[in-house]
Amino acid sequence: MIVCICNRITESEVRLAARGGCKTPEAAYACQGCEVQCGCCLDYAQEVIDEELGKHPPLRLVPKAA
Repeated sequence: MIVCICNRITESEVRLAARGGCKTPEAAYACQGCEVQCGCCLDYAQEVIDEELGKHPPLRLVPKAA
C-alpha cells in the first residue's frame, strides 16, 4: 500500500525505516532520500511508525549480575 503518493513511499518502506530507528515520517522519508511534499500522508505514516515501534520496542540492555 502506498503511504505517500507524492514520493511513492510504501507502508513496508515506512515500517522498515521505523525498525531502523526512524520515529517520525520526516525521518522515515529521509531514509528513502525524500522530503515531505504536501503533508496529507503524515498522520497515516505516523500511525504506521507507532504501530511498528509498538511491535518491536527498543532493546534495553540489563547488566549481568556479578
